[in-house]
Amino acid sequence: MLDIKILREQPEFVVERLKTRGLQFDLSQFQKLDSERREIIQELDQKRQKRNVLSERVAKLKRDKQTAPEQGESARSESEALGKMITLLEDQIKSADVKIEQFLLNIPNCPHASVPVGKDEKDNVEVKRWGTPGEFPFQPKEHWEIGEKLSILDFERGAKIAGAGFCLYRGPGALLERALINFMLDLHTGEHGYTEVLTPFMANEKSLTGTGQLPKFKEDLFSLEDRGFYLIPTAEVPVTNIHQSEILDEKKLPICYVAYSPCFRREAGSYGKDTKGLIRQHQFNKVELVKFVHPDASYRELERLLENAEEVLKRLKLPYRVMNLSTGDLGFSSAKTYDIEVWLPGQKKYREISSCSNFESFQARRADIKYRTAEKGKPGYLHTINGSGLAVGRTLVAILENYQEADGSVVVPEVLRPYMRGLEKISKA
Repeated sequence: MLDIKILREQPEFVVERLKTRGLQFDLSQFQKLDSERREIIQELDQKRQKRNVLSERVAKLKRDKQTAPEQGESARSESEALGKMITLLEDQIKSADVKIEQFLLNIPNCPHASVPVGKDEKDNVEVKRWGTPGEFPFQPKEHWEIGEKLSILDFERGAKIAGAGFCLYRGPGALLERALINFMLDLHTGEHGYTEVLTPFMANEKSLTGTGQLPKFKEDLFSLEDRGFYLIPTAEVPVTNIHQSEILDEKKLPICYVAYSPCFRREAGSYGKDTKGLIRQHQFNKVELVKFVHPDASYRELERLLENAEEVLKRLKLPYRVMNLSTGDLGFSSAKTYDIEVWLPGQKKYREISSCSNFESFQARRADIKYRTAEKGKPGYLHTINGSGLAVGRTLVAILENYQEADGSVVVPEVLRPYMRGLEKISKA
């Protein structure tokens, strides 16, 4: 969430930055809640001071042995009345704090100054490209047609088992998915310095609130409401919450984790989009990169994380481009996001395969993750960064479309062959 001090001390800045997102932020509601809270605190301080003065007066009278019975009874009654009023005011402050917190939980992050101002994805700015889309001596097919003809993707049986939005992988298709997961994990742990973690695939409400999925995006989640759990929409949720309510040593930053996980999303509001194939599924696999970094280094670390994600595509020799998302296309919790989009010849377009974001202290405030300096001063909120390294299903899509042959077979990228038992080509059995 946003720093409440900025809302109090620089309200115009917040209004202006959120305006670039297309959000007309009504500051008066916050100011009203904050003013009411300050009035309660002021009254509480007065009552506490009055009780302290009364206690000192009674103590002095006792020491001087000048307390008449009626004076003592009056003082006790007044003290009890003050105590009840103080308890009531303390409860009112707790209630005011909850209202302010609920208000803050629904405000998105302020975009960084380097984010291009725009209304939507049409205003995203291309940063760079790598690789040249290949030319085919035939009309390239889309991945679902390739996968079904090779009998490695079975959408019909996936739907029979669970419903629309699920796929069954078979034989070399399942092996390719697993090969990609292992290849990505090995690359990020072996060469990029990330520590692998395997987290629970369910999370509680506090964890999802910490990363920004709740309360705003509850309709996108699959929930087990009778147990208080949600299926995770991304490993970002459990990995970020590894250090929930902790104070980390500044010397240990950055802390870098990589995690494989299945992801579960209801895809609310996406009806009619990508109804065929693997691009938009209710369940999919992803390898996630998460960093806990010092605020002074966060944008440098964002660039490094982006390079780590890009390296996967370079090793697979898949053409891609990097987009700096505009303010209108920015995610709720993000201050800046780069999207990596891979080229899909079957669709004749670039499609997102990774989002690499800097949340600054937005998630750290919600999840209460701090760092302490070497001087052992007051702890501060660190910055969190994350990105897909990569979305596994979409990487498989890119391989099927970019490595397809005229006879319907698919060449296995050279870097994956050790993970594919030496298989060089997927052909129809």
